[in-house]
Amino acid sequence: MKKLYLSAVAGVLMLGALTGCQSTTPNPDVATTQINQFMDQWHRAAAKADADGYFGVMNENSIFIGTDALENWRKDAFFDWSKKYFERGKAWDFTAIDRNIYFSQDGKIAWFDELLDTPNLGICRGSGVIRMTDNGWKIEHYVLSVTSPNETVDKVTELNKPFEAGIKAKFKN
Repeated sequence: MKKLYLSAVAGVLMLGALTGCQSTTPNPDVATTQINQFMDQWHRAAAKADADGYFGVMNENSIFIGTDALENWRKDAFFDWSKKYFERGKAWDFTAIDRNIYFSQDGKIAWFDELLDTPNLGICRGSGVIRMTDNGWKIEHYVLSVTSPNETVDKVTELNKPFEAGIKAKFKN
């Protein structure tokens, strides 16, 4: 009886080992479609002021980097700062007009860049890292940037100089 039990355990362990060795890499075409839908829903959640839909897909230690040089938010701080926008019924409205998605070798981490159309900031650039979890894709890191054509960057940098002096002083210490 003991030999039969040990044989059964060995069989289960062998099956588990073999199953564990099988590839679980997602199909890139399917994953790309999922990520496009996921990111579009995330942006729509902000436009509809759906804080649960927006913050619910960010990992607990997510980082959001905004357009201001001092906006480097952990998820909880970003939520606290943005709560007033979600409470008024509309946070921000970004619509992707182009998106490039790249995958880690195992397909469980993706990074992307996207061009966003916005009513108040014009064309912006977003980029981020997302991870496949047991609960689906989750945002690990997101960066939002305001774009500036090369022809106007001199004017933009001149406008920013007074603000940058204060930022540089803050980080000198």
